[in-house]
Amino acid sequence: MSLRSEKKSNKKKKKWVKILVSVFIVLFLAIGAYVFSVYNSLSNAVETMHSPIDREKSDKRTENVELEKAQPFSVLLLGVDERKNDAGRSDSIIVLTVNPTENSVKMVSIPRDTRTEIIGKGKMDKINHAYAFGGVEMSMATVENFLDIPIDYFIQVNMEGFKDIVDAVGGVTVQNTLDFSYEGTHFKPGTLTLSGAEALKYSRMRYDDPQGDFGRQARQRQIIQGVINEGASLSSLKNYGDIFEALGNNVKTSLTFSEMVTIQSKYKAASKSIEQIQLTGSGGKIDGIYYFNVADEEKARIQQLLKDHLDLQ
Repeated sequence: MSLRSEKKSNKKKKKWVKILVSVFIVLFLAIGAYVFSVYNSLSNAVETMHSPIDREKSDKRTENVELEKAQPFSVLLLGVDERKNDAGRSDSIIVLTVNPTENSVKMVSIPRDTRTEIIGKGKMDKINHAYAFGGVEMSMATVENFLDIPIDYFIQVNMEGFKDIVDAVGGVTVQNTLDFSYEGTHFKPGTLTLSGAEALKYSRMRYDDPQGDFGRQARQRQIIQGVINEGASLSSLKNYGDIFEALGNNVKTSLTFSEMVTIQSKYKAASKSIEQIQLTGSGGKIDGIYYFNVADEEKARIQQLLKDHLDLQ
């Protein structure tokens, strides 16, 4: 090869190197802009969702939980039916305990009619009335007392707006075991992919369910797990704007943005194993009012199970 040909060849190589470098730079900037956009949107959504609580340190813990050290923690999930000129009721009460060492999550539903002491009110009543009497703070204190574990954080979801969250993640897939219709929609047994409106109906029906409120709780847990699964998938990234907007409009939480980032990095694997636990008891009327009553032995069983999962002595 002549010197002139060699120079031409080197120029072509350099040209292609420059083109490749330019392409990589463009891709890097595009990805960086996308990541920044996602981060910025999430940060704004979490800022909207963040709702600090005014309550004293839980007496169920000697020291506050440290997420940076990947310590087990608990979350109270409240599905609130907000009503005009009314504080509303927490129709869905679910406690999640997360243990990163075991890489597992335990999910316990508390029936809304459960009879217990309402902390701060000084009376026995249905557990879902705690929210109506004293909002999130009274709900957390009451659930702490009922389960005898610390409630570290809360997440409050507007149930009417929950359908927007389901739609934002592209719908959810559930395994339905009951043939039923509710508010004009028929749900066949088997694998179902539900829209937001359908998921809301699916999670609300209870009177035609042989298991009553327990059946409804099981369907609610299915929807929540479905949202977690869909939200964690790569396909949902393209809808991140809709997801964050739906969350910002319908969710309140005591978790900060930095705490959410820490949970994502240190506890992510735990979400792959979610155990659903059922609280058993019996229904009956006291002074003409229906309550769900949990025996002391059953309450102690659930309390110990959750304490072990939180590594509490």
